[in-house]
Amino acid sequence: MNKPKIVITMGDPSGIGPEVIMKALKHKDVYDMCSPVVIGDALRLEEAGKIVHAGLDVRSINDVEEAKCEFGTVDCLDLKLLKANHPFGVVLKESGEAAYQYIKKAAEIVMDNKADAICTAPLCKEALHNAGHNFPGHTELLAHLTHTPEVSMMLVSPKLRVIHVTTHIGLIDAIAKIEPGLVERVISRGHNVLVKRGMKNPKIAVCAINPHAGENGLFGYGEEEKKIVPAVKACQAKGWNVVGPLPADTLFYLAGRGDYDMVVAMYHDQGHIPIKVLGLESGVNITVGLPVIRTSVDHGTAFDIAGKGIADEQSMVEALRQAAELAPRTE
Repeated sequence: MNKPKIVITMGDPSGIGPEVIMKALKHKDVYDMCSPVVIGDALRLEEAGKIVHAGLDVRSINDVEEAKCEFGTVDCLDLKLLKANHPFGVVLKESGEAAYQYIKKAAEIVMDNKADAICTAPLCKEALHNAGHNFPGHTELLAHLTHTPEVSMMLVSPKLRVIHVTTHIGLIDAIAKIEPGLVERVISRGHNVLVKRGMKNPKIAVCAINPHAGENGLFGYGEEEKKIVPAVKACQAKGWNVVGPLPADTLFYLAGRGDYDMVVAMYHDQGHIPIKVLGLESGVNITVGLPVIRTSVDHGTAFDIAGKGIADEQSMVEALRQAAELAPRTE
């Protein structure tokens, strides 16, 4: 079976994206599991390669089909958007525009079946907005570019999988948005991903919104019974192994020790904090529900260390591994 071709977007060029890409592509096992092609600026990758002492050549190409994907040489679909010595570690409109163009090109390539999956380096939301692209992040941007009405964010670490009902909105707005239909659709998307990965009947646990799952109405305004219980019952009626709503504080402990295959979090921080505490460097972000496979590092642009050559590449390596496992194979 052919190795999947994965396009890697360079992310915000002022952040650590170029560095973690060059570090990740020093790992020969990355090339053993996939055929990587970077969408970005070859000049920036060369600069990042020198900073991290990668010892890799960078080949500038004009079409993804020109890529040779040979270990030791990084193929870069070169959009030539940056000048030499583009600043590291600062929020720039030009960087936001470049990050947008990289992901736009990657989406076009995968939608045209010229590659099998997208793996994204981090972008800066402020820079993206300064460039006129008002999206909360990659998840919503890719949904827009692929004309997908609804997607979900799943975070994966070695000990935990978490899918989110809501993500980049305020907590009050998140609680207002949660309703049984949305919760059921999110559970379904997570269930489908796990089944595709070979789990016949995955164990899925659903978080409550309030402390102690509302304590039978003592906390909150009955959100668990109104917003979550009907969705859980609907999934159970399909024969799925779904339980909840359960108190989040103990649920994540149980899931971390292996009692559940996936946790359904109700809002951003409820799901993100456990993943990042368990290991930010090995976490992966997967967008579920797109017509294409998309994985990402589970960290930001880290402007404070950008350009210093000290960023850890393990999340990028793991994101590439996850993309390779999830991707279909082209002929």
